[in-house]
Amino acid sequence: MTSIGSVELPNPVLTASGTAGHGVELAAFFPLDRLGAVVVKSLTAYDWPGNAAPRVHAAGAGMINSVGLQGPGVTAWRRDTLPALAASGARVVASIWGRTLDDYARAAEQLAGAPGLVAVEVNVSCPNLEDRSRMFAHSPEATEAAVAASGSAGLPRWAKLSPNTDRLVDVAAAALAGGAEALILVNTVLGMVIDVEQRRPVLGAGGGGLSGPPVHAVAVRAVYEVRSALGDIPLVGVGGVCDAVSAVELMLAGAAAVEVGTATFADPRAPIRVLEDLEAWCRAHGVGALDELIGGAHGHARPT
Repeated sequence: MTSIGSVELPNPVLTASGTAGHGVELAAFFPLDRLGAVVVKSLTAYDWPGNAAPRVHAAGAGMINSVGLQGPGVTAWRRDTLPALAASGARVVASIWGRTLDDYARAAEQLAGAPGLVAVEVNVSCPNLEDRSRMFAHSPEATEAAVAASGSAGLPRWAKLSPNTDRLVDVAAAALAGGAEALILVNTVLGMVIDVEQRRPVLGAGGGGLSGPPVHAVAVRAVYEVRSALGDIPLVGVGGVCDAVSAVELMLAGAAAVEVGTATFADPRAPIRVLEDLEAWCRAHGVGALDELIGGAHGHARPT
């Protein structure tokens, strides 16, 4: 059992938005209700086509993508996809994004009263058209406004933040000021892969977001620094989680739960495998409650 703000979950392993589809795609591999929660792919208030192909490419031990948040829009998703997901017994976290504050407000309004939802993830790693297309998550003021605009869903808000800023702690504090109950750390790291034979970027949009094991240390540091600066606040760690050790590392840094993302592309059972591995690790190490792990690394840092 773990708590993310006011939301109680039976265990601390969730899917990461964008890596498990919009609905029950993973149900063929394990019962979705065994996870703490299923976080669906980010949606906005309208249908969005995403970026040009190619959209996904291997990048060493990780993956780089520029899918561009393709989705059917909240209303269509709620009508066509959510019923089966809710019927599975999964605890659902809907993720929303926008290019303007009105986009966030409209997407949140469209989620109000939807069955099976336990929280809304406010994905602020998006270009803000009202601020010269600078990313919401790079500005404390824009982040606070986007989180506040998402309150109309009537659900606990979890803000998903970008590591691509030197103001992460300020942005985290602003998200909390805007009404976020919890913070999800981190989204992808900006990167690019170039085809040396064709002499051009491999992704249709040029650059993209790097995820998987290469960003794990970035996620651990982000969780650790935000916990150190802001105290015992609800945090969810994401980035390169593929086994018990990577999950425990994020929890020791301060996360009350973790999300499994890129590992799912290689193994659709990765989320449930991480959960089972974590349970076995805790038994082997005599850990009786997650509170014995969460934030446990603080106070033990060596000078840098």
